[in-house]
Order: sequence, then structure tokens, then C-alpha cells
Amino acid sequence: MKTYLIALGAMLFSVKLFAATAIAPSPEQVTPLLNGLTIPAVSLTAADNKAVALTKLVQQKPSILVFYRGGWCPYCNAQLATLRDIEPQLNKLGYQLIAITPDSVASINKSLQDTDGGKLNYTLLSDSNFAASSAFGLAYYLDDKTAAAYKGKLGSLITTEAGTEKVVLPVPAVYIVNTAGEAVFSYVHINYKTRLHSELLLKAAELALP
Repeated sequence: MKTYLIALGAMLFSVKLFAATAIAPSPEQVTPLLNGLTIPAVSLTAADNKAVALTKLVQQKPSILVFYRGGWCPYCNAQLATLRDIEPQLNKLGYQLIAITPDSVASINKSLQDTDGGKLNYTLLSDSNFAASSAFGLAYYLDDKTAAAYKGKLGSLITTEAGTEKVVLPVPAVYIVNTAGEAVFSYVHINYKTRLHSELLLKAAELALP
């Protein structure tokens, strides 16, 4: 298996954060899962409200995992629409496409029905308690000034185990994972406006095959 690395660097919910120590103080301080490591065993929620074990899901076929901030984010919606355009090519290569977001199940169902004027046929999973984004080392706290702006637009805050209210988001990221659960390619960028180009993703997906 060839391993290739590009290393660059919600609707929000009122929940008890399961592991506050796993959340970085800022996007510049995230510690993303590295290529060659096995993805964490986390449970997510599908559009039908059923629990999904991520490690079992990726055993079915090579997978493209995309972490995005939420359906409220225009940059995320543009990315999701681009992924919709290249999904047939990814499927032809043998991949399944899975997008992971802090959005609620209701919100991911809305995104499936209409994202930038079209339906999405690939899998969206809700990570509303940030279990996956934290375990992948992608979750971070917003600074107070930015958090104040997000509070009014996106809803309630995250409540940490210490009782402190914080706003948390994932750094946008893309992982290519083989059926053994090993990350063989990753793209993480701390600037939420910068996303992986579709042509680069397709080339990485092709090269990552055995």
C-alpha cells in the first residue's frame, strides 16, 4: 500500500462534552490523526437515527472521510456539492464517501435533501457530541470574540465537564482510510475557507489504492 500525506496544519448543541482534554484551545493547536495510524473506534449517528460504528463501516470498503463544520457553513456546502460531483468517480475506484459533522440528525437529513440545489447520495453522519472530531484530534474551542458571534447564529453552547460553556468546531479535514482502518492520506487545514481540491482528492484516492 502506498501512503501519501498532505499535512496542513454546527449547528451547535448543548451537551456534556465527553473529553474536554481532547479539545484544542485553538485551530492552530489541533493534533490531527497521522497517516499510518488506525482510526479511533467511535460511534456516530446516521440519518435514520441509528448508531454507526465507524471502524465497522470502513471495513466494508476503502473510505473517504470528510469532516465538515455544518450545513450552515457556505464553504462546507460548496465542498459537499463538489464531493457530490466526484462521487461517481470515487465509487468507480471502489471507495465509499462518508461526511461527518456536528450537525443534528435533522440537519443532516436537510443537507441530504438539498445542498446547493441538489441531493446528496453519499453518507452523512452526525457527530453531535464531538466524539469523532475529538478522537481524530480535529476539535477546537473558538475564541471568545468569535464564539459570541457564533452563539447568536448557531444556537446553544457546549458545556464541558467543568461546567464551562464553550463553542467547539472541527477543523475541516479529509482522510482516506483502507479497510484495515489505517489512515493512508490526510488533508487538514486550519483555515475553514480552504478545502481540498476535488482533482487532488481523486488523484490521492487513485494512488492510495493497493
